Amino acid sequence: MAWDKASSPNKNVDRPKADAKYSPNLICSVLTVWAILGAVLTLLFTNALVLALFLLPVVAYEIYRTRGKSTIFSSWALLIILILEIILIVFGISYDLGQYLGIANVWVGGQDIPLGDIKILGPTLLAAFSAILFARTAGPYTKWLSVIIFVSAFVLVYTLNPEIFKELLRTTVWRFF
Repeated sequence: MAWDKASSPNKNVDRPKADAKYSPNLICSVLTVWAILGAVLTLLFTNALVLALFLLPVVAYEIYRTRGKSTIFSSWALLIILILEIILIVFGISYDLGQYLGIANVWVGGQDIPLGDIKILGPTLLAAFSAILFARTAGPYTKWLSVIIFVSAFVLVYTLNPEIFKELLRTTVWRFF
C-alpha cells in the first residue's frame, strides 16, 4: 500500500521523499553500523575527530526526518554543535569555560552538564539535544537516530576526557534511577 497524507495519523506532515526509494529501516541500520564503526575507530586511535565526522550523515538524516518545530530546531542545533566541535578538534582549541564563568555545571535541556574544556561542551550538548529529540519526536526512526547520537556523544566525551565522562555518566545514570 502506498503512503499518502490521507492514511497518515498526522495529515499535515509530509513523508520524507527518500522513504519512497529506500526503507528508513535500512537507512537507520546502515547509519547504526556506520556510527559503531566510527566509535570503534575513535576508541582505537583515541581521536574524537573520527567519530565527529562519522556522525555528520547521522545528524543530516535526523534533520531530514524531523518535522515538528522543536524537533527541527533540535536537529539543526545538533548539526551546528557538531560542526563547531569538529572545528575545535581540528584546530586544537581548548578553553576552560568552567573557570572563565566561575561555575562547575550548567543545566541544559533537563541535564546537568559539567563545564570544563570547551571541547567537552559540544558532545554534552549533543547528548542533551538528542535526549530532547528522543522525548519529543513521534517517529521511530528519529528516535532511533537520536539514540545513535546520544551514545556517540558519550563516546566523544570519553575520548576527549575520561574523567568528565565518569562524572557525566554518573549524573545521567543517577537521574534515571
